Amino acid sequence: MTADPAHPRTADRASGALRAFNRAGVLHVADVHVADRLTALAGEPDPRVVLAVALAVRAVRHGSMCVDLQAVRTTVVVDAAPGEAGPVAARARAQPGAEPGVEPVIEPGAEPGVDELPWPDPDPWLAACAASPLVAAGDGAPRPLRLDGTRLYLDRHWQDERLVAEDLDRRMAAAPARRAGETAAAVLESAFPGAAAADQRAAAEAALHRPLTIVTGGPGTGKTRIVAGLVAAALAEPGPVPRVGLAAPTGRAAARLTESVRDRAGEAWAAPVAERLAGLRARTLHRMLGPLPGTRSRFRHDRHNRLPYDLVVVDETSMVSLPLMARLLEAVRADARLVLVGDPDQLSSVEAGAVLRDVVDLGERRGPDGPVRRLRHNFRTGAARLHTLASAVRDGDPGTALDVLASGDGVDLVDVDVAGRAVASTARLAGVRADVLATGRLVTGRAAAGDAAGALAGALAHRLLCGRRSGPYGARRWADEIGRWLADSGVQPRPPGWPAPRWPVGTPVVVTANDDDNGLANGDAGIVVTRPGGGVAVAFEGPGGTRLLHPDRVAHLAHAHTLTVHKAQGSEYDAVTVVLPPEGSPLLTRELLYTAVTRARSRVRVVATPEAVRSAVLTRVVRAGGLTAGS
Repeated sequence: MTADPAHPRTADRASGALRAFNRAGVLHVADVHVADRLTALAGEPDPRVVLAVALAVRAVRHGSMCVDLQAVRTTVVVDAAPGEAGPVAARARAQPGAEPGVEPVIEPGAEPGVDELPWPDPDPWLAACAASPLVAAGDGAPRPLRLDGTRLYLDRHWQDERLVAEDLDRRMAAAPARRAGETAAAVLESAFPGAAAADQRAAAEAALHRPLTIVTGGPGTGKTRIVAGLVAAALAEPGPVPRVGLAAPTGRAAARLTESVRDRAGEAWAAPVAERLAGLRARTLHRMLGPLPGTRSRFRHDRHNRLPYDLVVVDETSMVSLPLMARLLEAVRADARLVLVGDPDQLSSVEAGAVLRDVVDLGERRGPDGPVRRLRHNFRTGAARLHTLASAVRDGDPGTALDVLASGDGVDLVDVDVAGRAVASTARLAGVRADVLATGRLVTGRAAAGDAAGALAGALAHRLLCGRRSGPYGARRWADEIGRWLADSGVQPRPPGWPAPRWPVGTPVVVTANDDDNGLANGDAGIVVTRPGGGVAVAFEGPGGTRLLHPDRVAHLAHAHTLTVHKAQGSEYDAVTVVLPPEGSPLLTRELLYTAVTRARSRVRVVATPEAVRSAVLTRVVRAGGLTAGS
């Protein structure tokens, strides 16, 4: 199956329903190609099955575990702009007169043309799939696809989902071994003093002896800080010293977790406990599991070679895909304690599954004695309006969100359509330009002086985030604009493409793929600095301190004057500017906006029309899966 050269996202040889769905933007050429190949190999002639297979492939590409053939007609949306794979988002609208925060209703057929496509009747469609040699039904022997009720999976994703469901159910059903002893209880009292820390103290105590604990909360509730107190209490208990494994999905999140634990190592705890805390180092989940050469889906630690830890803590779990969670659960010993920490309202993994949201849902169904512990007290001071904005977005309340943005005082809406290239220099964006230049001068000055740690810290002063990579609202376009601002102001040479060094000193960069040779992970951020003795290097912040690498040694490195919201997950900045796509974009969702504004510690600026903000707040990401079905 080849693409039409004039339309690279269309399949020129597709026919019938596949062609119609491809031309409408529902199916990508890759979805059509895989479905065409699979059904040809199996000798499956039924065009309804071919369409179902293509939709199942598409579902995974959009972050779902499966496609619900009964509901897909009313939930599917067209793809994003070329090069972008947007989430399967339900276009939603508030009910007239509904209270703020009330869930919106789904608006069927909201995408132009989708409802008019040649959708098969659901019941005969399901029957055709069940009869196909490609499809296993229920718990039958493995085949390329699996039909579970009305949900059609690629079989490996069904297997992963079942593994996760069974392991979580087993862990949630198991009773705590015992309550914290006197020594551990004393450590918890010391680590979490006072009424404000009561939720943290209770969560840490629960995690000490439960097979599974899920610690959730919004920004500023101390999710990461809880880890040090929990680990200290575990290390202080009588008996053999527990082996502790700390992990996070990205290198930056792992470094933050390490910093948080080590920062608290000097508190008034017994010397052995403090020493052990200071020696702990978080790793990415991939490194903890041990990647195997030649594969991205299997690891050295699995059900036959379990992880050695007695206590495993995973931070930023919202970024973990369901397949990766399956690999983690099969590697953690059955008698080990597992603690999942994160904010389920943030964007889920770019890969398949919304695992933290589903795990929280499953856990809360077990009632107040279940494994979920919510942190509600906000410890941040001086950012009340930012907290109000984040809460309004999370709760689906566009009126309050827009009121807060209109009030200014560190939380601002810049109502401008940035589609035109000249717009980026308009007076209405003077504040954005000022923040960019101030941060650029700070970082470049420190980088030129060889102060790698100072340059990395300075880069956290302000960051511009975009919802997508390409197009007028995308990170690539805005990186070019920022490069021009910096060049015109004499802060840095002109960006790549102009007669200038490829890696100007002070340039922020990001790793775009895991780099095991250099110990770098996808998403790790760095700054180009002057190397002692001459030349340039890229400075990366890691658990062991600042590292310097020559740019040519890093295979997957990109300029990062801007980041997508997904790439910024796990990081925080003093101030954030968010550029949203326009109303109607499938990327414009509540989770995107919430994740973006919660990257800011003190100030946030949203560059968008009020209509785009309202659309984002009212639109939730919908990822199809069966993890919580029937629970």
